Amino acid sequence: MFCWSASASLLAMMPLAARAATPIYRDPAAPIDLRVDDLLSRMTLDEKVAQLITLSRTKRDVMDDALAFDPAKASAAYPHGFGQVARPSDRGGAATANNNPAGPAIAAPTGRWRAPADTIAFINAAQKWARSTRLGIPILFHEECLHGYMAPTATSFPQAIALAGTFDRNLMEKVSSVIGREVRAHGGILALSPVVDIARDPRWGRIEETFGEDPYLCGEMGIAAVLGLQGRSKILAPGKVFATLKHMTGHGQPESGENVAPAPLAERELRERFFPPFRKIVKQTGIAAVMPSYNEIDGVPSHANRWLLGDVLRGEWGFDGLIVSDYAAIGELASLHHVAPDMAAAARLALIAGVDSDLPDGEAFRTLGDQVRAGKVPLALVDQACRRMLTLKFRAGLFEAAPVDARAAAKLTANAEALALARTSAEKAITLLTNDGTLPLKPGAHERVAVIGPNAAVARLGGYSSLPTNPVSLLDGVKARLKNQAEVIFAQGVFITQSEDRSANEILLADPARNRQLIAEAVEVAKTCDVILLAIGDTEQTSREGFAKNHLGDRTSLDLVGEQNELFEAIKATGKPVVVIAINGRPPSWPTVAEQANALLECWYMGQQGGHAMAASLFGDVNPGGKLPVTVARHVGQVPVFYDAKPSARRGYLFDTTDPLFPFGHGLSYTRFELSAPRLSTSRIGPGAGVTVSVDVANVGDREGDEVVQLYIRDQVASVTQPIKVLKGFQRVTLKPGERRTVAIVLEPDAFAIWNDQMREVVEPGLFDIMTGPDSRNLQTVTLEIA
Repeated sequence: MFCWSASASLLAMMPLAARAATPIYRDPAAPIDLRVDDLLSRMTLDEKVAQLITLSRTKRDVMDDALAFDPAKASAAYPHGFGQVARPSDRGGAATANNNPAGPAIAAPTGRWRAPADTIAFINAAQKWARSTRLGIPILFHEECLHGYMAPTATSFPQAIALAGTFDRNLMEKVSSVIGREVRAHGGILALSPVVDIARDPRWGRIEETFGEDPYLCGEMGIAAVLGLQGRSKILAPGKVFATLKHMTGHGQPESGENVAPAPLAERELRERFFPPFRKIVKQTGIAAVMPSYNEIDGVPSHANRWLLGDVLRGEWGFDGLIVSDYAAIGELASLHHVAPDMAAAARLALIAGVDSDLPDGEAFRTLGDQVRAGKVPLALVDQACRRMLTLKFRAGLFEAAPVDARAAAKLTANAEALALARTSAEKAITLLTNDGTLPLKPGAHERVAVIGPNAAVARLGGYSSLPTNPVSLLDGVKARLKNQAEVIFAQGVFITQSEDRSANEILLADPARNRQLIAEAVEVAKTCDVILLAIGDTEQTSREGFAKNHLGDRTSLDLVGEQNELFEAIKATGKPVVVIAINGRPPSWPTVAEQANALLECWYMGQQGGHAMAASLFGDVNPGGKLPVTVARHVGQVPVFYDAKPSARRGYLFDTTDPLFPFGHGLSYTRFELSAPRLSTSRIGPGAGVTVSVDVANVGDREGDEVVQLYIRDQVASVTQPIKVLKGFQRVTLKPGERRTVAIVLEPDAFAIWNDQMREVVEPGLFDIMTGPDSRNLQTVTLEIA
């Protein structure tokens, strides 16, 4: 009420002539809430509804035969305007479960992607048309940018799960800042990133999009991503884009590991494990938008969940931004979940739950105008959603924005600074899982080096990628590193699938007979070489988002697919040293490889500079310092497996072990570190106090390297069962040989909070184990008392 009265007072002081001559909403000096009120008061119902819809595949409605923006067609098709455009860099629009994604949305000789200048021309023309409409409301353009702006020539960074493995907040913020800068330079305002789903089932094909299994790590990396994308102000600064928090919630532990399947999670599990990253980011940043998840929780799909979006997100956490639907998720309330009989009823459910914008094509929300006129939907709900959309546009400065400058965009995109950061981030993400001393290789020590495998000669980028300029494969990187020092020989070894088309619906494994011929050829190559670099893992087809029944991406097996294990065993049988480079989107649950390889280097999807980064790590120019952001299961029978289990879990199996193949936080180095036992600033605190934990870290080896000090806690006795350990702090440090440093990590009071048996968040008195170490297994402990 105070804010309204203050704004009203400002309005009253304005000269009457000025108010009459210039509408308040067009005055950049007026408070945003007044501008929104003024504009909303001038809008018709149809204009309000138009702000809630998006164009994706329906972009064809506003394009001419050459696929350029056509003002005449736009005016005819959308006389009341439209609020948003999805992925303007994508000519055809997004495939969803509600349409047939088998072929291109638009048959055009120019292909799916617009050239950067074409994207900018499309956006400028669309904004010029929008400003010529009755009220001149500009369009919001959103883009995908999970690990880089998903458009041609833009910088491709390592996949999200790889960035999580850096355990480096500052690096994450820098990467996100460059991503945001490139999106904004091309006219995008809203980024559909980051993903902070807790991923606790590696069968799920989208695990690569996440920051892993731990709530604290996901929250910290998510905060860094949001701050990098949109900065620290709710008013969008130049070079920044608004971020969208995805996907709320339970998405990463679906039933049977299948995308979109129900998440059978109780409220306490949600509050203790799945909510914290979302809550932390909402509380600590000015996050602009939140996207609900496709799945259901306790029988209620997230897009219709008033408790989730209203009571929790907006009520308890105070979120005041835009809630945007996942693609076609509102329609799926009827077509998939069957909690609505038709599209119109689905629109009502979503609007009542608090969803403000219908992505990607507004199919459901296009019904809202008629529903308001029929008395089925209160006008106030449409006004509320429209208000949030307009507020975002004013905060973005869209009403005053100048046309996008294509020449400036070209200078900013994938420039030297961005490519250097792409390489640095890839180097920091690489994780050394096993090593018998074979690594690092010495450049020039081997006359012939074999680079073998289905992932050796291709730069795999992972999902939500476009076409960067000059992506570097492992083979490219090794050849560049060993130029004039060794002969580099390539052999395919096997093919994983029959095609490399990541958009294909049907995925067929490669022909086994042909693969065995290739294995034999690779063995002959290996016999002539001194060391073998074997690049195996996934492709963008074998682990991906399964967004429809005819476009699957989840698996029942976690091990290598096709004949890759046969390839490894045949190469290993040559007796030559075999270094395995894992290039993959899901964790490497490859027991044969892990046990028998001379070294195993986890590289995930490394982005366009990945080949150089991998070569630098293999030959010792860079010392791997990444850590696993997930627990790696030995096999699918252990799933779900995560480090923060309850005390009653992991009792044991007949004929097998509960031990994972690799624990959360694991990662080796070419040097050796010694960590002291943790020290507390005080051994006893009150329930509302914090404590500082100090650990001495020393590099006792002969190379510079990075170590990640990890801090876990355990509540020894609580009113409800607690995990055996939970991550509550980490810090990555770089030390020269012989260097020693003290790392201090502050545990704030909320680090000790639990949801008690009354479902209240409290800090209970008692004893807490404070544990520190280089991973979640090798820990030293001190006891803290809270009294």
